Amino acid sequence: MPQPVITRKIKPFQLIALVFFTVSGGPYGLEPLLSYAGEHAAFLILLVTPLLWDVPAIFTVLELNSMMPVTGGYYKWVKHALGTRWGFYEGWWTWIYTFVDLAIYPVLFVTYASFFFTGIEEYRIPVCLVIVWLSAGLNILGIVPVGRTALFLGAAVLSPLIILIVLVIYQHGGSISIPSQTLHGLPFSSIGMALYTVMWNCLGWDNITTYAEEVEKPVRSYLVSTLTAFALVIVIYFFAIMVAQQSGIDHNAFLENGFPALGERVGGHWLGAILAMGGMASSLGIYAAVLLSVSRVPKAMAGDGLLPKKLNALHSRFQTPYVSIIICSIVVSFMILWPFAELLIIDVTVYGAGLSLEYISLIKLRITSPNVKRPFKIPLNVAGLCVIMILPFGVYFIALAGAFSSTPKSIQAAIFAICILLTAELAWWLIIWRKPHLKSS
Repeated sequence: MPQPVITRKIKPFQLIALVFFTVSGGPYGLEPLLSYAGEHAAFLILLVTPLLWDVPAIFTVLELNSMMPVTGGYYKWVKHALGTRWGFYEGWWTWIYTFVDLAIYPVLFVTYASFFFTGIEEYRIPVCLVIVWLSAGLNILGIVPVGRTALFLGAAVLSPLIILIVLVIYQHGGSISIPSQTLHGLPFSSIGMALYTVMWNCLGWDNITTYAEEVEKPVRSYLVSTLTAFALVIVIYFFAIMVAQQSGIDHNAFLENGFPALGERVGGHWLGAILAMGGMASSLGIYAAVLLSVSRVPKAMAGDGLLPKKLNALHSRFQTPYVSIIICSIVVSFMILWPFAELLIIDVTVYGAGLSLEYISLIKLRITSPNVKRPFKIPLNVAGLCVIMILPFGVYFIALAGAFSSTPKSIQAAIFAICILLTAELAWWLIIWRKPHLKSS
């Protein structure tokens, strides 16, 4: 049965807001970096990691999306390049990783809300559930309302940060000193956890492509929006950590109380309050944007017969995958019980595995389909691509090794993430048991 034609599409400026929230949402969540890396390695890790981890991912996503700007994004690319089995792996892994990712943000919302409401932690679960299901309702209304909400929340996130940065520069008379940067003397486990922190704050570039058919002029819009969002994210992160370093705030206090504590130190209670509101807006915006992207993946997989057909159903009025949105929200309602640090490790580990399949798909399609139109093409040959792809793989395995040499809870989280990856094989065998014809596809 053919799907209805999508008539309500978002514009590039709304896409910039969605990209910003899908991969970042501001520096909220970056607070552990100074605690792990210290002042003499934080800026080095903060600036080098995106170059090695994000830039290859961004260009891979832009090229593949320019070839296939379709609903389902990365799942469709991998399925086309590597076959149904690996496409299923890609969809399964990214679906699961996003459950983990989504579970983080309602918890962060409660953390920042505690600035205003002492004792709200006792009601963490009901508050988180309200956020989960309000976001589900917003997503069922469609991509346009989510895009408009993202624009509003983006302003609420950036305004307090700009005030904070300007105030610190003014207080220091424009004289800002950055400590010399080196990894010398930093424990390997700390390097690993610092990498995880930055990687988590800069992931999800492929998620933004799952609703490509709902974007006006998708190839150009994604190119402009992605590069703009990347520049915005890096600038904000650099200045946020610079402000924390210049303020002299204790790293453990910054880790425990976040940017509201930094705001109070720099400008008093009023600045702490608006930064807390910015953190709450960030959590809401990220959650809504990420739910938007992940809900399109099971819809596409169901359309290919890899998941129950009901997941492919669209709302009769809003033409949104409401069943997929509801199921995602149910799973996240249970995931909010995990602690933040462990969720971060699980999140990045599972995401990295899915991203690796996209890199392999890019190279495979360069070899097997060299003449297919690519409005955006990375200016490297296959050999060059293979060399460049070593960089994100290196960062990924260093971070994973660092987690295994860290605390027992970090080790447990890393092992759990690997077990999650293995569930894709079990789920695949269940599918081909019921549908043997898929084995040869």
